[in-house]
Amino acid sequence: MKKSRFTETQIIGILKEADAGAKVQDLCRKHGISSPTYYKWKSKYGGLDASQLKQIKELETDLAQYKKMYAELAHENYALKDLIEKKL
Repeated sequence: MKKSRFTETQIIGILKEADAGAKVQDLCRKHGISSPTYYKWKSKYGGLDASQLKQIKELETDLAQYKKMYAELAHENYALKDLIEKKL
């Protein structure tokens, strides 16, 4: 997936400009984005503050770590069950 040239904080700033009353067409021209990009951002980041975005990123990081831990433990569990079955 192509990396955006805008950070998530910048995207939220652009969306806040539109909420303040700026026209979408003018914002798109000013920042060099297309209208579909703006509306995609709005659906993804609409209504978020920078602090909420930071909290979501931290939760996603924690979730990824927990998923990795679970996968490792499940793998060990299956290996131990296999070992026990071979001894019996």
